[in-house]
Amino acid sequence: MVEIVSKRKDSEKYYRIIEAATKVFAKNGFYQSKIAQIAKEAGVADGTIYIYFENKDDILISLFEEQMKVVLDNMALQVAKIDDPAERLEKFAATHLGLIEMNKDMAEIIQVELRQSGKFMKEYKNERFLEYLDIIGDIIIEGQKRGVFSKDVIPGVAKRAFFGALDEASRFWVLSSRKQYDIRTVAKQISGFFLKGIKN
Repeated sequence: MVEIVSKRKDSEKYYRIIEAATKVFAKNGFYQSKIAQIAKEAGVADGTIYIYFENKDDILISLFEEQMKVVLDNMALQVAKIDDPAERLEKFAATHLGLIEMNKDMAEIIQVELRQSGKFMKEYKNERFLEYLDIIGDIIIEGQKRGVFSKDVIPGVAKRAFFGALDEASRFWVLSSRKQYDIRTVAKQISGFFLKGIKN
């Protein structure tokens, strides 16, 4: 099974289908999208989709996994460039919300469509997301070791609170037809509020 999965991910068609699904899901919504529409956008026959994916939910989850791999690698690279834990959290916020602005179709899928998939919400073990949260947790732990952040802060709670604020800002930004705030201003505000609460 592992060999089959790795082979399909080496295929150019696999990534073409992922890219097509991103456009179709963002345009029509997950439930309204049809396999035939994704196949047409990808330039493949309908049956070809099922060589690579079991169903529409499988495409959505695969799309999320591919995107999260890119996001994780990018975020780890960005925060590694900074030594100060407080500045690292500021960079995390700016990078996270910056990605939302750069890839609006993907942002809409992750913020809205993904949460409508019963398979994703009930069955999928979201290990990449946990890795993403751990980047925040590790920054907080490092800050506590250096005396920058309060020892009273529970990293497991703090990382979810910080991500939760960013996630809600992302959702609001994606769903708002009129953008009231610049995304960089929002990132600065959120990291500022959070840092005031956890700093010594």
